[in-house]
Amino acid sequence: MRVTSTSHLARIRHSLAALLAAVVILVAQPHAAQAQDWELVLIEQHGCAYCARWNRDVAPEYPLTPEGRFAPLRRVDLRQPLPDDLAFDTRPVFTPTFILMRDGAEVSRLEGYPGEDFFWGLLGRMLDTADAAWMTRNADG
Repeated sequence: MRVTSTSHLARIRHSLAALLAAVVILVAQPHAAQAQDWELVLIEQHGCAYCARWNRDVAPEYPLTPEGRFAPLRRVDLRQPLPDDLAFDTRPVFTPTFILMRDGAEVSRLEGYPGEDFFWGLLGRMLDTADAAWMTRNADG
């Protein structure tokens, strides 16, 4: 019969707990990073009637949707200097313009607001084209 000391068992439990904590951190990190590198930039300006319609029709629900959780909204005023951390393919001219960004680089854009029904379909197409698995990676959000 083999006798194991209490301190030896305590070291094993401590090591297993540390290993489990490391695995949890490693598993959680990639998902958190994926959720942060996408954003939807809204280029808007004061007095824009279509911006006001989007703000009325879509803005309140956007952060609650799978699209909004995957690509959080960031607002940029057309008349202000563009943020240094964003690289646009061309300078935005029209409002509203919705620009899908990944890691600060433009992936695609939608100029204008065609109404709520068309907006969701067009945004879905932008996301599907940019990252076909975006919905499955956001399923738990």
